[in-house]
Amino acid sequence: MKLYYSPAACSLAPHIVLREAGLTFHLELVDTARHQTAGNADYYAINPKGMVPVLELADGTRLTEGPVIAQYIADQANATTLMPEAGSMQRYRVMEWQNYITSELHKSFTPLFHNDVDAVAKTALAGVLRKKLEWLNDQLAHGHYLTGEAFTAADAYLFVVLGWAKFVSLDISDLIHLQGFMQRVQARPAVRQAMQAEGLRV
Repeated sequence: MKLYYSPAACSLAPHIVLREAGLTFHLELVDTARHQTAGNADYYAINPKGMVPVLELADGTRLTEGPVIAQYIADQANATTLMPEAGSMQRYRVMEWQNYITSELHKSFTPLFHNDVDAVAKTALAGVLRKKLEWLNDQLAHGHYLTGEAFTAADAYLFVVLGWAKFVSLDISDLIHLQGFMQRVQARPAVRQAMQAEGLRV
């Protein structure tokens, strides 16, 4: 398998899941500004959406959308801690968190990265996002990870998205349960390996 990625982007989440699952894979760096791969291929020819991640399988099949890729990886490895068995309530809980992170957190960060969004709008949007993170902080008071004591694919995704706060000057240092979560996740060997492979500070 090959994972197309950009450092610290949402592609870091399936990258972590691949390493947690112990699967063999290759990485292909993508310049998302120029839409070219490290091998100078046109990334739009690989993913017409122009976004990372893409997981390319041995037969050339390509899968997009990080939460779906994470589910596929876990299922291929039979990693039922990362993604519980189909039909179980535990799986639906992980999927519930994946959906929340995608729709409420990931997309709330997106406009904060854009220079064409004015400062007043960014302040308002950051305030809305901060309220969501305060609620999330309360949820993490009840366990080490989102669904309890087991690290899942949703935790990998949340770790990546929360890591963006420093890039948009969103101070979450007072949210102690989020900070504890980040420290626990970053201490995991697979997470450290993924970050190092992407050239990120560990």
